[in-house]
Amino acid sequence: MFIPKILIIEDEIGIASFLTQGLQEENMNPTHCLSGEDALQEICKQKFDVILLDWTLLNISGLEVCKQIRSTSNINSKTPIIFTTAKDTLEDTITGLQAGANDYIKKPYAFSELIARIQVYLRANSKDHLVNSGSISLDLNTLQCFLDNKQINLTLKEFQLLTYLFEHKNRTCTRKEILENVWDIHFEYDSSVIDVFINAIRKKLNLDKNDSRLQTVRGVGYISKNV
Repeated sequence: MFIPKILIIEDEIGIASFLTQGLQEENMNPTHCLSGEDALQEICKQKFDVILLDWTLLNISGLEVCKQIRSTSNINSKTPIIFTTAKDTLEDTITGLQAGANDYIKKPYAFSELIARIQVYLRANSKDHLVNSGSISLDLNTLQCFLDNKQINLTLKEFQLLTYLFEHKNRTCTRKEILENVWDIHFEYDSSVIDVFINAIRKKLNLDKNDSRLQTVRGVGYISKNV
């Protein structure tokens, strides 16, 4: 199960605590930064799925934080940003959007409305970088694999192999095809290397040979079927 990571940039402790608890109850993983300075450091450390940004921060304004997130090279430069602010004029809204924000919600707001807006961006993001099969989830941005919400450590090649099979569900992928697309080998080569990696993946994910998510097609290759 995928747990979205939400960055809260808010200098009011009470509001931040309320948001943190509420997001946790919605099965999300919030991280709170009290200042713009802290936030600009945090965005370089880990990838977030949505950023909640207060406009009126101390020292560095939320507007400036937004501009820096968008203008600098960091792993969150394209992460959706939702401004949360008491500013309510049309000019303020336009200014925030022009700074790079994706959305703008005015305080006070209903928590259910905030969740609905977050979900819009999570659904859009999931189409871009998540590949799922039952309880197995692959994040193509972070190269992380999750089984029942628990991270499983796959090697890069194991991750690439599983991703290829998941992206070509319900179709038998031949050994030759897998070698060409996962290993970039375009000549005669011992394809038993694939079996070694498949066995390692099955062991790490507790999959038996009959599991439809990773099945052997004898003499041909492998197939991942919808569950």
